[in-house]
Amino acid sequence: MEIAENAALVVIDVQRGFEEVEYWGVRNNPEADANIAALIDVWQASGRPVVYTRHDSTTSDSPLRPGHEGNGFKDYVERRRGKAAAGAELLVVKNVNSAFYGTPDLGAWLTAAGIGQLVVAGIQTNMCVETTTRMAGNLGYEVLFPLDATYTFGQEGPWGWELTAEDLARATAVSLHGGGFAKVVTTEEVVKAASV
Repeated sequence: MEIAENAALVVIDVQRGFEEVEYWGVRNNPEADANIAALIDVWQASGRPVVYTRHDSTTSDSPLRPGHEGNGFKDYVERRRGKAAAGAELLVVKNVNSAFYGTPDLGAWLTAAGIGQLVVAGIQTNMCVETTTRMAGNLGYEVLFPLDATYTFGQEGPWGWELTAEDLARATAVSLHGGGFAKVVTTEEVVKAASV
């Protein structure tokens, strides 16, 4: 695997509100936060660009709503933002699933910087992370998806169908990889390739 010198790391919605278990339920992949931190660290150390997205929910009781403490980034992300030695950095604020429909315009920023390769990580695997990845794939970006740098929560669908967080994460990985939207990889593979 090769990581371009200007490949952008897109860190999706790593916000404190996702720690509110009573709202979201049980998550999968407890190692995700450490893996996301490792990706940010290697991107900053190599001077590559990092994009952070923040979900400003329009749902009145959401832990991610503006004005609620859960809207802010988790501490390990907040500590890493704005590092002086790091490369370019962008904050995209959105209230829908895709980072390409936020402010400022992510696509325009990537185009202006000549960026063609993205690594997408964050929360939730099957929601905003997957939607952003699908759009990026459709827009012609080469996308790497380190599954173990994402997590999600169990969910109930139609007819009483229920899937665990792990079921949903696997379904996302199969859909993205099998559908050609992204190459599903591990954090270790990405870190190793980006450190060369």
